[in-house]
Amino acid sequence: MKKIYLAGFDVFRPDARQWGETLKVLCSKYGFEGLYPLDNIPPRSLNGPELALWIYRANIALIRQADLVMANLNAFRGAEPDSGTVFEVGYATALGKPVWAYTSDGRPLVQQAAAIRQPGGGQYIDTQGYTVEDFGLNLNLMIASSARVVVGTAEDCLADMAGQA
Repeated sequence: MKKIYLAGFDVFRPDARQWGETLKVLCSKYGFEGLYPLDNIPPRSLNGPELALWIYRANIALIRQADLVMANLNAFRGAEPDSGTVFEVGYATALGKPVWAYTSDGRPLVQQAAAIRQPGGGQYIDTQGYTVEDFGLNLNLMIASSARVVVGTAEDCLADMAGQA
C-alpha cells in the first residue's frame, strides 16, 4: 500500500486531529495509507525553537517515508497557499516524489488577485503594484508545473491519485 504525506494548513484547524483522521480514512478508501503531520507526538519537555525544530524534522521524516504527497493548496491567511505546505511540496519534488495538490479555486491567478492589465495590453499588476504572472494557471508556476493540480476537494484529489499513481 502506497503512503501519502498529507500536507496542508489543516494542522491549524480547530479540529485538526479529527480532520487528520478523516483524511486518513479517505486515503484508505482509495487504497493508500495517509501520513498526517500530527501523527507525530513531540516530547512534552520541548517548547519554542526546540519544539519547532522537532516538528520540522518529524515532518521531513514523514515526507521521506511517503511514496506520494497530497497538498492542500487553498489560500491560507491571504491570497496564497500556506508557506510551510509550499515548502513541503518543494521538498518532496526535490526528492523525486510525485506531488498532487488540490485547491477549490480554478481561476487563473490574474483573476484571483484582482489584477489589472496595464494600458496597451501590458502586464497584469496587483493592488500593491506587483506583476501578476499570466500563464492561465491557478497557482504560481513553480507549483503548477511541479505538481498535478486538482480543482476540488481532498477526496477529488485522492480519486485522481488512485487513477494515476
